[in-house]
Amino acid sequence: MKIVVCVKQVPDTAAKVVVEDGQVTWGDAPLVINPWDEYAVETALLQQEAHSGDVTVISVGDEDAKEALKHALAMGCGNAILISDPGLENADSLVTSQVLAAAIQKIGDVDLAFFGRQAIDGDVGVTAAQTARVLGWPSLTLVSAISELDPVSSSIRVERSVEEGRQVVEGKLPAVVSVIKDIAEPRYPSFMGIRKASRAEIPVWSVAELGAEVSDPVVSWPEISNPPKQEVITEIISGGSPAEIAETLAEKILETKVL
Repeated sequence: MKIVVCVKQVPDTAAKVVVEDGQVTWGDAPLVINPWDEYAVETALLQQEAHSGDVTVISVGDEDAKEALKHALAMGCGNAILISDPGLENADSLVTSQVLAAAIQKIGDVDLAFFGRQAIDGDVGVTAAQTARVLGWPSLTLVSAISELDPVSSSIRVERSVEEGRQVVEGKLPAVVSVIKDIAEPRYPSFMGIRKASRAEIPVWSVAELGAEVSDPVVSWPEISNPPKQEVITEIISGGSPAEIAETLAEKILETKVL
């Protein structure tokens, strides 16, 4: 099987993101692989181990995005590709999906493309479905388990986690699959994997090399500002009895016009 995993480089979850001079910044906080994408990498590696084949990891971004790719290589992925182009600086999820779809087509003969549920910086969560639409492949989202995968019959059966419970969905390969954290616990990169990844030469593809037809972004941010600061006051209400405390609380609620 030929498997692709699409990952993103994002600020560390502990980073404090602020707006300075109209630009988003997270200071000196490190950039890391999107945590949701680690589950996608793990799922791809498990399928490789079960059905043989190879796993290629792809990311769209600048040179810094190579660190996310190297993390996936250290986990066990065999190949990595960075898509970097000045024209993608303001890319939205639609543009990103078009570029990823073109890269998947250039790799050729891909059976499965795995994504994490969403990126923690944009929190859009639609790139996987948009990529599937561009490719014309089935889109299996919010996948919590792959119950059956048959490369011979080119079929896949998954469990989706939705608000109402679980759905069992079947599709044909090739397919795009986005996963949630219930799918599997990501493995830690091995020492040998880290050493190998540190020496890896990661090819960089431009949009021109992909031959992709990329549309203009449909989403833009004409102005970015910090949210207004909110002052929070905590008050502990005491009283001689529960009834007295309840009465005082009710008065406070009415004073602040919460109700």
